[in-house]
Amino acid sequence: MTSRSQGDHVVLALAGEIDLYTAPKLQSELTSALAGGKSAHLVVDMSAVEFCDSTGMNVLLAANRLATERGGDLALAAPRASVRKILEVTGLESVFTIHDDVPAVTGQ
Repeated sequence: MTSRSQGDHVVLALAGEIDLYTAPKLQSELTSALAGGKSAHLVVDMSAVEFCDSTGMNVLLAANRLATERGGDLALAAPRASVRKILEVTGLESVFTIHDDVPAVTGQ
């Protein structure tokens, strides 16, 4: 997991699997990115995520809700086919803003 600023966005690049064991670290990183009282524009770069289970999806949902409550937003970028399938099957593709790549979100 790496984090960088890109314009007015914070890009959190993930790799590997998001599951019961890795979700707490992801939750901590997302919460930190949303802390500070100002609206945040988060981009979760999922291009290197091989798998995401329901625990990971719940962490992303909670961060999406928190970002929205604080006047910001959260977008998912470049999910692989396996992760995109999970989003489709669960109906979450209609909850999240999903882009094909990070520049599509940040404009950079």
